[in-house]
Amino acid sequence: MFFQLGMLPKKAKAVSVSASAAILMDQETGRVLYEHNANETHRIASITKVMTAILAIESGKMDETTTVSKRAIYTEGSSIYLQQGEKIKLEDLVYGLMLRSGNDAATAIAEHIGGSVEGFVFLMNQKAAEIGMTHTAFANPHGLDDHEEHYSTAYDMALLTRYAMMNPKFQEISGTKSYTLTRENGAHKWKNKNRLLTEKYEYCTGGKTGFTKRAGRTLITTATKENKDLIAVTLNAPDDWTDHISMYEYGFKTYSQKTILSKGSLALNIKEMEGKNFFLKDSIVYPLSEEEVDKVRMEYKLLPAKQLKSLQKGKAGIAIMYLQDEPVKKEIIYLKEEDPESENLWDYFKKLMFSRADAHD
Repeated sequence: MFFQLGMLPKKAKAVSVSASAAILMDQETGRVLYEHNANETHRIASITKVMTAILAIESGKMDETTTVSKRAIYTEGSSIYLQQGEKIKLEDLVYGLMLRSGNDAATAIAEHIGGSVEGFVFLMNQKAAEIGMTHTAFANPHGLDDHEEHYSTAYDMALLTRYAMMNPKFQEISGTKSYTLTRENGAHKWKNKNRLLTEKYEYCTGGKTGFTKRAGRTLITTATKENKDLIAVTLNAPDDWTDHISMYEYGFKTYSQKTILSKGSLALNIKEMEGKNFFLKDSIVYPLSEEEVDKVRMEYKLLPAKQLKSLQKGKAGIAIMYLQDEPVKKEIIYLKEEDPESENLWDYFKKLMFSRADAHD
């Protein structure tokens, strides 16, 4: 789904983490700014629920009401204390899932969306494959250690978070510090367990906590500062809050978004292609350190000249950005005819004149 070129930077000496695996990723481009064992598989505990939440949101059923099953209320671990037979809106369950890490909510969501927990797990793995999570297996919707084949990597979970954060509703729920609702047994107010969001880091915009004895502490967070959006993931991290703050401070200090090529007309000096209008629909923007700016070069790969000559508009090739001779980003180069308004100005006036003449007849 994402164009994932790019290289992992060498471990930054400025960052030290307690985590067994960690990653810092630029949200806009997917560039990895820091990593420590980022492709090593680990148990992931409740950060699993990011996948459960985004599937629920994308289902289009958030306004539907579900009836809580016996299986849901007997799910072990953290809970929003659902009652068997309780009727509750799916949107409320997703808030309970993300803010309070309700395992009972995860099961109820899975049954409503997938028809069964097993059916939902199939959807989870299907979505993981679609996103490009190549070292991930989901066996349940909550992250409990009830299956051996339930694991991921820091890199894969960052990919998932990047995907989820493209959804405005997920952004809203993930970044909610407290949520008030009325259930059948009265009013409830849930406070988000993500302390990085609620008290520890002013730039944090959301995320998900996790813990089991086998997985240790797992944590996903997002943060924004000066229009830079970053994602941090730690697995088995005794001091995860500090790990995330350290990575964010390093990322915000070291990297800034650089516009390598602006969208719009692209000046390409190609023989026999005079008059052709090459352009980019999107700018090429990439996070770079100051030391990396001079190590960037662009390469343009176009269709053969014979095809370009006959092409009036459409895809003409690709612009590839290289960093230290590694391809890291690409954009399609388009071709279109010259502006019809400038080409057909005389035709326009002729039509205007004739239309006025017709009006007097």
